[in-house]
Amino acid sequence: MTYRMTIGGVVRDLPICPISDTLSIAGFVVFGDQELTVACARELLKVAPEYDYIITAEAKGIPLGHEMARQTGASKYFLARKAPKAYMTGVFEATVTSITTKGQQRLYLDVADAELMKGKRILIVDDVISTGESLRALEVLVEKAGGIIVGKMAVLAEGDAQSRDDIIYLEKLPLFNADGTVIG
Repeated sequence: MTYRMTIGGVVRDLPICPISDTLSIAGFVVFGDQELTVACARELLKVAPEYDYIITAEAKGIPLGHEMARQTGASKYFLARKAPKAYMTGVFEATVTSITTKGQQRLYLDVADAELMKGKRILIVDDVISTGESLRALEVLVEKAGGIIVGKMAVLAEGDAQSRDDIIYLEKLPLFNADGTVIG
């Protein structure tokens, strides 16, 4: 089963993926899809507020954040990692429970990045916002670093996220029953 969408002018058939006995979601993945990534970045930049830096979360936000930085000529964007890395000089941490990841996970920000973020306008970018948990973890990291959140953006808003007035997104992504029919 798939769900056909036009996103940033690009048509894609998203696979319907069960996440419980009664709920399914459409899988939206920009990894490996350069045409989709470029189009989504372009369209997000058209509606983005003014900012100094972008931050996104590992992993599916990486190509999107990278492409947005490339299209604007930015030399730097920030990445919240799922695990601390040896090259990090120290870390800030936030906990997240995501609809697409089993159990709780943590996001980490290098203190060197946090220093650059201090007092700067930060744009939070993600691929899909659903429950808002990953978004909230990014907000916590930016706040701990002393950054000023000027916007929260995603390519798609799913479920309750569609009614939030504090995020900017390109398209609505419905939730699905176990049989693949759209809820609502």
